[in-house]
Amino acid sequence: MAKNKGLLIAVAVVVVAVIVYFSTQQSKVSKTGVGGEIKMGIILGFTGPIESLTPAMAASAELAFKEASDSGSLLGGATISPMRADSTCVDSAAATAAAEGLISGGVAAIMGADCSGVTGAIATNVAVPNGVVMISPSATSPGLTTLDDKGFFFRTAPSDARGGQILADITKDRGISSVAITYTNNDYGKGLADVYEAAVKAHGISVSTVTAHEDGKADYSSEAATLAAAGGDALAVIGYLDQGGKGVIQASLDAGSFDTFIMSDGMIGQSIVDAIGSDLDKSFGSLPGSTGKGAGVFAEVAKTGGIDSSGPYTGESYDAAALIVLAMQAGNSADRASIAKNVMDVANAPGTKIYPGELKKGLDLLAEGKKIDYEGATGVTFTDVGEAEGSFLEKEISGGKFETAKQR
Repeated sequence: MAKNKGLLIAVAVVVVAVIVYFSTQQSKVSKTGVGGEIKMGIILGFTGPIESLTPAMAASAELAFKEASDSGSLLGGATISPMRADSTCVDSAAATAAAEGLISGGVAAIMGADCSGVTGAIATNVAVPNGVVMISPSATSPGLTTLDDKGFFFRTAPSDARGGQILADITKDRGISSVAITYTNNDYGKGLADVYEAAVKAHGISVSTVTAHEDGKADYSSEAATLAAAGGDALAVIGYLDQGGKGVIQASLDAGSFDTFIMSDGMIGQSIVDAIGSDLDKSFGSLPGSTGKGAGVFAEVAKTGGIDSSGPYTGESYDAAALIVLAMQAGNSADRASIAKNVMDVANAPGTKIYPGELKKGLDLLAEGKKIDYEGATGVTFTDVGEAEGSFLEKEISGGKFETAKQR
């Protein structure tokens, strides 16, 4: 009986040891994603006022995720499965619900959101409380700089605090002496309009009126009449190219009140040129972007992947996704807190510079315990609050499409 009892104890010890071993291994897989699948969220406005822009943005992020997966170097062979969700750009309740779906689906981090209002809502109500990193490629409201994000929110697009100044500088350099301003009535529109108005006035340019417009209307003739009554050399339109901003421009052209439009980043995209045509030939604007080495490299990488990189925020989207995977590798973990801890380390110097198409190189260096400085498509450098310092592209319409006049 004593012998049998000893045998039973020995078997029990072995069984416990085996359970502990496999539990430990499962924990490692869960934590690091080694040899397994890591779910990643992409939340953008696939419907709504910028829906013509988001397919290329999402595809650019997915290109970076695929590059990391195909490298075989991410956390010892882990792969990423992107999960898309619709922010709508304008409906915070819908965006929050969509983000909650991603979180319940087990995503490690989120690339997005896009528009500033929904981005702030998702960060505050969903991502930060759940300890999930968000890296937005296009939310530019100055208000996001002071978001109480507990270190979980980043953006590869620079703040409108600088963007409004750049747009005002371009307005001055193009000889405009007076402007009327209309803005979409949300965080993005109001924040950028405030900065732009102050900056153009500082340049000695007179502002005849500043009025808000609502998105989703069928007719903008009354808004156009108000702006026409105020007058100006040009109309600055701070809004969205697939919504009210386009409506105000078309109504102003129909009334013959303005023929030159100053366009914010949310207004820049091929769909508005296709819709309105040559009447926009005198118009110009700006958006975040770069003409540096990384931009050229990304254009080739994107082309190979079947993506048109000329649209707004494609490079920023690739960079946001790339930073997530590099942060995972830096911490040797897909754990949400580890990703948050390592984003700044891979985004900024010191370290070997990493460009688009070089994610395997970056992943391998990090696996060796070496430092990297992710330059990416947009020359990524983060401020101490985790937002891009950024550069801007002056855009003008020529030959039926937006062309880059220069980098600012």
